[in-house]
Amino acid sequence: MAFFDRFKSKKEKELKGEAPASSSPKVKETATKKESKKKSFAIPIELTHILVKPLVTEKAAHLASLGQYCFVVSSDSTRIQVRAAVKAIYGVTPSEVNIQRVRGKVVRFGRMSGQRRAWKKAIVTLPPGKKIDVYEGV
Repeated sequence: MAFFDRFKSKKEKELKGEAPASSSPKVKETATKKESKKKSFAIPIELTHILVKPLVTEKAAHLASLGQYCFVVSSDSTRIQVRAAVKAIYGVTPSEVNIQRVRGKVVRFGRMSGQRRAWKKAIVTLPPGKKIDVYEGV
């Protein structure tokens, strides 16, 4: 409609006029796109809640250089579940898994006393030569 053409800029009108001329030689865009073939794999639903997050501390960074990686894991997880979760998510079978229970610290705010949440930590040792990128986005 001519009424709405008032709101268009001159550049859009020029591009609109040139578009039919340049669109005649059609080039397939799908052929030029590079397809990145990534392995898509499904992680079992039971293992998705086991590894909560990687533990980011100076000590954990030092251990990572030695081939040991630290994770915060769910409080009801076991060594076998942590081993299976690392294998499913990162594709590397750990040679050893150690788990520690960290007690919640008693804290006070004035007269009110409380306790921080208790949590579990897993230290996963990989075989020599194996490596995972845990701290990639941190």
